[in-house]
Amino acid sequence: MPIGCTTQSHDIGTVAHLEEHPAMESLDTAGLLFEEKPLHTPSLVELRDVLAIGLKSCFATVNVEVVECPDLSKAPFHLAGTGLNGSPTLIEIGGPPYLLPTVDSTKLYDVIPIAKRALHDDQKPFITIGAGAGPFPLVNSNCEGMFNLRYSPPGNVVSESHLAMVTSEREVIVRKIPNTETRCALLGNLLVAEGNAGPVLKVSCKRRTGNKDFIASIRTCLEERYGERTVGMGGVFLLQAGKAKQHVMSPFSTSPINTEEQLNEWLNFYDMPAPLINVGTLVTNECDLDLRLQHFHSFSTHGHGGHYHIDTTPEVVEYEGYFVAGERIVRVDKPIHTHKFGRD
Repeated sequence: MPIGCTTQSHDIGTVAHLEEHPAMESLDTAGLLFEEKPLHTPSLVELRDVLAIGLKSCFATVNVEVVECPDLSKAPFHLAGTGLNGSPTLIEIGGPPYLLPTVDSTKLYDVIPIAKRALHDDQKPFITIGAGAGPFPLVNSNCEGMFNLRYSPPGNVVSESHLAMVTSEREVIVRKIPNTETRCALLGNLLVAEGNAGPVLKVSCKRRTGNKDFIASIRTCLEERYGERTVGMGGVFLLQAGKAKQHVMSPFSTSPINTEEQLNEWLNFYDMPAPLINVGTLVTNECDLDLRLQHFHSFSTHGHGGHYHIDTTPEVVEYEGYFVAGERIVRVDKPIHTHKFGRD
């Protein structure tokens, strides 16, 4: 962490009493453009073999297995649901062009009706986990969102979601998002599934020897194997040992941000310690849908959280992740005018 920066948090399992702003409504999901494409879905055994070989050039110790999904609602993962299976679907909402160069504050989404529409079934329970911009009306500030919800009809929501924001002194505050708040702002990359038990891909790696982060290492292995066929995965990984470079966005900029240099001045970067629980998605190419190739955000039980970039302690880092292959990619409210910066 930068000198002088501290963190505050609400413990896992408690609900922060935050001021809500219900007058600012989310966009009508029925009026949003949804675009959908099937993803290439190799078997988990095939994916295991691809990663078991490919990741050896990235990490000193690699173990990739197909296992029955553990109960991810328990420590150390603290997900709202127990499993990741059941029609796993990747969703990308909005995108960086709604944040940069200037924010479009009308882009406020409700992930529950979006997930229902993406699954083509509003009567099934589901879980949704992933990374995006948090619900700024809730805290009256721009924030990072770590989405982690379980939904059961007709309307029961259990949220283990968190947000991270910075104060004027660059202090990071991580807060639990209450069950009543299911909004995402501007952009988001989510895995939605029925939350069933079943087989998943377990990826364990220690001591990074390559130049790419954990997720980029996985994604590159898959891209090299499958080429133009789009493979997507979603899930959760734990940074078990070491530290990670992460950012937390500042309050919305009052002046346009037009370059990566200006963006990096606006973002706040921190060196955050393990354990960090990361949720998000990855795809091997944009599938002609202007997709973000990877996006993971972390939360923790010790007051740290933000947008994961890469570990900063390669000699001691340890990762353990559980993933499923997405069957479909659903693109929601794709920006008409796009750009490629702000996607690291």
